[in-house]
Amino acid sequence: MIAILDYGSGNIRAIKNIYDRLNIKVAVARTIDDLSCASKLILPGVGAFDDSINRLNDTGFREALDLMVIKEKVPILGVCVGMQMMACSSEEGESEGLGWFEYSKVVKIKESTLAHKPKLPHMGWNSIAASKEHLILKGLDEAKGFYFLHSYVFCCQPEHQLAATTYGEPFTSAIHKDNIFGFQFHPEKSHSNGIQVFKNFAELA
Repeated sequence: MIAILDYGSGNIRAIKNIYDRLNIKVAVARTIDDLSCASKLILPGVGAFDDSINRLNDTGFREALDLMVIKEKVPILGVCVGMQMMACSSEEGESEGLGWFEYSKVVKIKESTLAHKPKLPHMGWNSIAASKEHLILKGLDEAKGFYFLHSYVFCCQPEHQLAATTYGEPFTSAIHKDNIFGFQFHPEKSHSNGIQVFKNFAELA
């Protein structure tokens, strides 16, 4: 079963609706006990970094996630701020991130590299380019891309970049390390590409 963490942030209903239409077993986890039967996890997120990570900490999910994801290697997919929280820190706030990617940091997009106004946030459809092959990216139309809405980007080690996107300059739009995945874009708002990504995640061994 896939568990979507509900800690007060993210498009939870939209993600659940996609899995319901795919006839893939999914549940919304509002307590730690709700995670007991989960074989995969989705960590959504919208809004500011500090607000999201503090909400996650307040629910007690953080300790459970460290156990399941780091020690038990349960696959997890972070979406938007859910991905950004996997970093060590963020320029957007002062709170400590989950720190699952060493030497990682979330930084603001450089407005000096952007030609058009309004420059931020980066909002709308944009293409992605896979940095390495992985089953979670199979069957995607990379040129069609995904829907983005953000002003900050994830900086990580090159080996952890799964895909890149250009907005002024290239940035990491998908990350991967072992059982951990993250997307800066919103698959739940990305029509057929987004549905395919969620399906791929569910089918990962």
